[in-house]
Amino acid sequence: MLTINNLEVRYGGIKALRGISIEVRAGETVLLVGANGAGKSSLINATIGLTPNTTGSIRFLDRQIESMPCAARARLGIGYSPEGRRVFPSLTVSENVQSGAVGIPKAERRKNVAWIEETFPLIAERNQQPAGQLSGGQQQIVALARAVSSFPKLLLLDEPFLGLAPVWIGRISDAIRELQKRGTTILMTEQMARPALKLADRAYVMRGGEVRHSGHVDEIRDVALADEYL
Repeated sequence: MLTINNLEVRYGGIKALRGISIEVRAGETVLLVGANGAGKSSLINATIGLTPNTTGSIRFLDRQIESMPCAARARLGIGYSPEGRRVFPSLTVSENVQSGAVGIPKAERRKNVAWIEETFPLIAERNQQPAGQLSGGQQQIVALARAVSSFPKLLLLDEPFLGLAPVWIGRISDAIRELQKRGTTILMTEQMARPALKLADRAYVMRGGEVRHSGHVDEIRDVALADEYL
């Protein structure tokens, strides 16, 4: 579904990604794991179109997309939940969720929101509450629901456990499992390897803008948890 080959990203004179190549197959969950500054978010930003790549290619559904704007990539079926939640604080929970479904038919949007409210009860319970009044974990649920409100073919999750208490890490994990049951393909970044590895099929261990190890989670679990990398 997604193939990134020899990707390089620079911020001024700083090289954030160095020849990154990864693959995400339909229906699987792939984890990018590594310490802060490893290049995980830069890879997500390049995939969604927030950061231009210097060299390399990005293919999604057999189409070259590295020159496409963000909106065009979203229309192809790429959803995005950013690091740090970033909900619209003055909008209600309902308005936040529906903002992610702009551009899709009204009947389909209603159907999608009904599934979200059934799957994530918090969305229905806090429907009319301003998102800025919610706790960090609750805001993460809202951000996740917003990202899937159009039911993207590929969902990018950037640090979904960042700053959350263990109870909310568990609830976000449960929400991700519900999306997996639906067949959503997921590319996720995370510093907290232990809970994230429980959700993934394969993982890439990143350090210094490079992929240092990759494979099935059972094959690289010890490497991903090692202090040398995290």
